[in-house]
Amino acid sequence: MIFLFAVITFAAAAPQQPDKVIAILKQDFDQQPDGSYVYSYETENGIKAEETGTLKKATGPDTSDVIIAQGGFSYTAPDGTVINLNYIADDENGFKPQGDHLPTPPPIPPAIQKALDYLATLPPPPPGRA
Repeated sequence: MIFLFAVITFAAAAPQQPDKVIAILKQDFDQQPDGSYVYSYETENGIKAEETGTLKKATGPDTSDVIIAQGGFSYTAPDGTVINLNYIADDENGFKPQGDHLPTPPPIPPAIQKALDYLATLPPPPPGRA
């Protein structure tokens, strides 16, 4: 009985399909001496990606030069939905993705918005108060 259970367990754990190699249809990469770059690729299963990076002086005194990256990618989800994501990433705002598939926050309830609007009209607190 234990042997039969072990055989069933190993059979269930085995990969159901061998890994399929996906061909790269197009690939470009251009690196410049100043650190900027551009890359893109496309695969036979419909994945596409591109990114541009540029070097800039960091805004903080404790950091060196930084790369500002901007790009996007697309692919087809298992349910058939085409996913498109665009992004920008820098040292000031971090990674900022945009895509229709990303969740969005619910609207602010009217009572909360009214309180926020009121608070925005108040003068700032005097210095030295925390």
